[in-house]
Amino acid sequence: MTESLNDIKVEKDLGVTTDHELKFSENLAQKINKANRRVLGRDRKMTWGCVSQVLKSSIAVTRILGLAQRFTPLPLYQRGVVLNVLFQSKGFISSGVPMMEEGKEAVNSTPEVPTAGIIIIGDEILKGQTQDTNTHFLTQQLHSLGVKVKRVSVIPDDIQTIADEVAQFSKQYTFVLTSGGIGPTHDDITFDGVAAAFGEKVQPHPLLVKFIGAYFKTDDLSSPAMKMAHIPESAVLHFGEDKAKGIKSRYPIISVRNVTIFPGVPHLLEKAFALLGKQLFHRPGAGFKSSVVYVTADEVSIASFLNETVAKFPSVAFGSYPKLFHSYYKTKITLESLTSDDVAAAEESLKNALPEGVLIDYNEDTVSNAWQHLDTLLTTTPTLVPSVSQAIDVLNQCFDQYSPEEICVCYNGGKDCLAVLHLTFAIMQSRHPSNKLQAVYITEDKAFPQVTEFVQQSINRYELDCEVLPGPMKSALFTLLEKRPSIKAVIMGTRSSDPYSGTLKYFSHTDPDWPPMMRVSPILKWGYSTVWDFLRGLYLPYCSLYDRGYTSIGSQDNTLPNPLLETKDRLGQVTYLPAHQLKQPEMERRGRITSKH
Repeated sequence: MTESLNDIKVEKDLGVTTDHELKFSENLAQKINKANRRVLGRDRKMTWGCVSQVLKSSIAVTRILGLAQRFTPLPLYQRGVVLNVLFQSKGFISSGVPMMEEGKEAVNSTPEVPTAGIIIIGDEILKGQTQDTNTHFLTQQLHSLGVKVKRVSVIPDDIQTIADEVAQFSKQYTFVLTSGGIGPTHDDITFDGVAAAFGEKVQPHPLLVKFIGAYFKTDDLSSPAMKMAHIPESAVLHFGEDKAKGIKSRYPIISVRNVTIFPGVPHLLEKAFALLGKQLFHRPGAGFKSSVVYVTADEVSIASFLNETVAKFPSVAFGSYPKLFHSYYKTKITLESLTSDDVAAAEESLKNALPEGVLIDYNEDTVSNAWQHLDTLLTTTPTLVPSVSQAIDVLNQCFDQYSPEEICVCYNGGKDCLAVLHLTFAIMQSRHPSNKLQAVYITEDKAFPQVTEFVQQSINRYELDCEVLPGPMKSALFTLLEKRPSIKAVIMGTRSSDPYSGTLKYFSHTDPDWPPMMRVSPILKWGYSTVWDFLRGLYLPYCSLYDRGYTSIGSQDNTLPNPLLETKDRLGQVTYLPAHQLKQPEMERRGRITSKH
């Protein structure tokens, strides 16, 4: 949202803008608007008939260009294209502004892939007093918009340092984003630094003076609050608006040429970017095409094959990321380019070069389309069809008999509960997509921290409506019914091989002295290997203790790694194979201290 002509003409009444400036600014803005299609089109031709008139005047050129931008309802990046053409083409004169002859070809200085430099400003960042989260947020968001971040700089609160860094970044990158230093205190000097970068001064902007004056109840231009109204001379104001939600920002984001100035407070920056990011930085048609290859071999083992592929495809950017303790892969390789054809060719070449057996078809998200992934699993692993089909039938019967408000999953982060949770979530997603799945997590004393952490991850991943209650189970279920009296059925991860579960049925009422509920056990007849084939066939994340030899997890007081999985590493140190490699499933509970085995 750009300023109106009336808003800018207010400046004339305050002595900030002259009639002469307004006249030439409007003329230049009209030329920018008229030439926009040609500048961004294939022939990239434009004419600047009014530029010579501007140069003959005694007005500061940067001021004229800044005003012209404010008359121009173009996105920031398109204004940048026009002004870059103006500033960077041949024929410079002493004022530093080029002359362009009528009808001449303009050099398009904007790269195919828009680039960005991020400048984080603040002594508190350099001193370690404040953790910088803005860099992570901005790089993620810009990448999603097809902008390649080339550099991130962290600098102190010093006007000359800011000016030098901004001036350098402005020349090198399509976009420059700054964060921090725009408040009312002595060290909030970003506006001054950005102004200095372009040979400008800061001055009070009438719209900001009006807003800040009303908000802080002051008309003193020298007050600390009014410091935020003093911005560079050619600055442009951007008011964010979310029309779908009816949200409009009251305080604007300021830009000067290709530099956009964001606040340093993370939630303010993120809010502003959410409203303005796409408008300011996205270019239609621009963006990265990418692919990911997952490998079960370590990075050293595949380095030569990867290096050969990198050399063959210079237009593709490769990334290699080792994972020391991942349940499914050891190396993640990313491929990124401007065209999907380049990515596809590079990916095929890499896969053909890698040793046999190291590639896996890993999927990072098997939750969003749970039912589709289940179908794929049953197609590729037909041995699972009888067990999974039986469990799905039990769950469908449960949902036929009870409403979503009457059903709850009892979840403890273990492998069996995870299988049941995923199946139930898939059923809920299919039958009641607008409902959240109810769950209860019953804690116990001296629980493994890895289990507690994984339970929370599961709650987030499946977006569970979860009650966390202290054990033991009997009293916890009574509390659950007090809090949620509508619950009638609790879905459990019980298998018939569990203690005291040999006589259970798929649907079993609780004992008379327990809370009145229906216990539903969809995987009652599953074996140990079936559980692992299901979890790993879907690439579901599971608790990390299972990869350290734990095959049945209780509390820290009664659980050890299964001794049948003990082995030694290259240095002769004792270690344990992962749980899914246990070859004697009847010894699943061998690691339990109270176990009879």
